[in-house]
Amino acid sequence: MKQHNRLIKLVLAIALLASFGGASFGQQPLDRTKVPAPGKTPQLSVPTWTKTALPNGATLIVCESHNLPLVSFTITFVGGANQFEPADRRGLAAMTASMLSEGTTTRTGDQLSDALQLLGTNVGNGIGSEEGTMGFVSTTAKFPATLAILEDMMLNPSFPADALERLRARTLIGLTQAKDQPVIISGQVFAKVLYGSQHPYGQRATEASIKALTRDDVMAFHKAYYQPAHAIITVVGDVNPASVKRTITETFKPWIKAGNQPSFNYPLVPAQGTAAIYLVDKPGAAQSVFNIGLPGPPRNTPDYFALLVLNHILGGQFQSRLNYNIREVHGYSYGVNSSFAYGKGPGAFRAGGSVVSGKTDAALIEFMKELHGIVGERPVTDEELKTSKDALIQGLPRNFGSVSSTGGSITNLMVQGLPDDYYQRYAANVSAVTKDDLLRVAKRYLDLDHLAIVIVGDRSSVEAPLKATGVAPIKILDLEGNPAPVSAGGSTNNAPK
Repeated sequence: MKQHNRLIKLVLAIALLASFGGASFGQQPLDRTKVPAPGKTPQLSVPTWTKTALPNGATLIVCESHNLPLVSFTITFVGGANQFEPADRRGLAAMTASMLSEGTTTRTGDQLSDALQLLGTNVGNGIGSEEGTMGFVSTTAKFPATLAILEDMMLNPSFPADALERLRARTLIGLTQAKDQPVIISGQVFAKVLYGSQHPYGQRATEASIKALTRDDVMAFHKAYYQPAHAIITVVGDVNPASVKRTITETFKPWIKAGNQPSFNYPLVPAQGTAAIYLVDKPGAAQSVFNIGLPGPPRNTPDYFALLVLNHILGGQFQSRLNYNIREVHGYSYGVNSSFAYGKGPGAFRAGGSVVSGKTDAALIEFMKELHGIVGERPVTDEELKTSKDALIQGLPRNFGSVSSTGGSITNLMVQGLPDDYYQRYAANVSAVTKDDLLRVAKRYLDLDHLAIVIVGDRSSVEAPLKATGVAPIKILDLEGNPAPVSAGGSTNNAPK
């Protein structure tokens, strides 16, 4: 106990000395009036990997990393809910993925959990709109045992009826709670305004679709989805490629060749109407949530790197134009940003965030000011261009900072159909972007005449000020993104295009 107390006193003494700038250690006091000089540029070291086809048709990627006795294992299924989920069963993919943890033909859900805890790991799984994953990180010694549990979960789920009802109830509660969360409401309405209810990008799980799900639906989806033909198995860590291939081939022997590569032939996006403000009433809201944008390009666009730099300047970093203006200069928000949702289809460009309700109109003016600026009224400066390029290039090494991030980075190349030397060429591609490139892509992809401006806020306090800005006509929508009845005040309300 005395030794423990002496250790505490020593730590407190060091902390006290450090609070005085470390002068007692012969260091100069920290001058907080000066911005610290940038550190050394991180060195990019892209690992190598092997890629082979397994007998069942799955692709196996193995990347050796012997720094720590850890292994990251992931199965990525190319294609997701948009490709495998019926339109009237939205939520089926996520429900099926959740059910894999609820028991197998030989273990209950509790037994699976206990077995994984004893191994010091966990199996994560999920299915998104365009891909699904199942994986874990384990120690090298526990890799075979953990792999066997994942195989059992994926190939032998029992889909207990009581678990399905429990997950259904939990999902329905989540959907109900979402109706009271402006951030979720804004994102859902934004997608519906841009893509409509017939395009997969505009669809989502509803109470009706969740209530309609049956155990047979789950079993049928599982059989169609978890097939090796569209699976990429990525292993990164303290492994030998030949040995890990033997282990995986033996473990997954029951996983026979089946399935097909999914199609990503999305329907055409509905024509965008002229710019409009879509206002969703959330009475008493202290903040207004903005989502401003329009459909953008897919990930395979040749303009990707120019758009990457453009967005970094506009709203992709803390010191971006949007955040500096709306948060730092005006104090309307804790933070705003912008992004391109790249995927196989035309993912949305959006700019937005939450702003204090009383400044909704003023914030909209500033959002539009920055959007008009980036498309030509205030061209990107040489300093902005250099700073953003440096930040993007210097941030790349963190993609390979752990076995799991390394695995994700490599798998992303395969999912998106990118070349194997993508990361080696990344710095050169970013560096090649010019100011002319930025102006060209800004004018092409940021069509300000057809913006959808979705705002969720207190209509009684923000509608009149928003109208006074003259930015665009106002259309009132309900929480589901449908036209709301015209109020007694006579606000014009047309259905979203």
